[in-house]
Amino acid sequence: MSALAPRTRSRRGPVLGLAAWLAGVVFFLPIAWMALTSFHSETDAAANPPSFAAALTLDGYREFFGSGGGASPWPALVNSTVASVVSTGCVLLLALPAAYALSIRPVRKWTDVLFFFLSTKMMPAVAGLLPIYLFARNAGMLDNVWLLVVLHTAMNLPIAVWMMQSFLAEVPVAVIEAARVDGARLPTVLARVVAPIALPGIAATALICFIFSWNELLFARVLTGVVAETAPVFLTGFITSQGLFLAKVCAASLVISLPVLAAGFAAQDKLVQGLSLGAVK
Repeated sequence: MSALAPRTRSRRGPVLGLAAWLAGVVFFLPIAWMALTSFHSETDAAANPPSFAAALTLDGYREFFGSGGGASPWPALVNSTVASVVSTGCVLLLALPAAYALSIRPVRKWTDVLFFFLSTKMMPAVAGLLPIYLFARNAGMLDNVWLLVVLHTAMNLPIAVWMMQSFLAEVPVAVIEAARVDGARLPTVLARVVAPIALPGIAATALICFIFSWNELLFARVLTGVVAETAPVFLTGFITSQGLFLAKVCAASLVISLPVLAAGFAAQDKLVQGLSLGAVK
C-alpha cells in the first residue's frame, strides 16, 4: 500500500497540471478574443464566420478616446479611480480595527457579529436602490462621486471585515502582548505590529474591494449622470439604437479592464499569500 501511494501521486501530478493549464486557457480565450477583436475594423469584427487574418487597426481605440468627435472617457476613468481608491482606503481603515476586535481581542458573541456582517450582503442591491435614490435626491448628492465613495465603502465593508478577521486570527498574540508591555497603544499596535504581519491578507482584501468598487454598475447607473459618471456606465453608452459597435466596445472593455488587471498583477504574490493564509496549520 505504501509503495502504491507515491506511484498514484506521480500519475495524478501531470494530469492535474494539464487540467489546470486547460482551465487557464479556457478562461483566457474570451479575453484574448476581445483583445484581438479590438484591433479589427468594425466590418471585420462583425464578420461571420470571424476572420483571424483580418488587418489590424487602432480605429477602435481612437474612437474610444474621442478622436472621432465622441465623448472623452477620461472623466469617467478619473471618477472610477477616485471612487475605487478612496472607498478601498476607507474600508481598510474601518475593517482593520473591527477585525482586530473580532479576532485578536474578541468581543462577546463575535460569531454573531460576523454573521450580522455577512447577512447585510444577503439583501439584493436593487431592494435598497429606491431609498438610497430618494435620500441622495433630498440631500442634493445626485451625480456626486463622493456619494459613490460612501456607498462602495458600505457595500465592501462587510466582506472586508469577514476576510480580515480570518487573516488577523493568524497573528501571534505573543507579539501583540510584547508590544503592549513596551507601552504601545492600540493605534501603534495596529499600524506597526498587526498591519505588517497581516500585510498579505490586507493586500488581498484591498484588491478584492477595489475590483468590486471598480466594476459596480447598478448604483452608478442610477445615481450618477454626467459629472460623476463612472467607467462601466460610460461603457454602456456604446450600446445605442443604431446598433452595437463591436470593435469599439472591445477596445473600451479592454482599456477599462486594464486598471484591475494591473492591480492584480502588481499584487499577485500578496494576493496568493493572503488567500492561502491560514489554509495550512
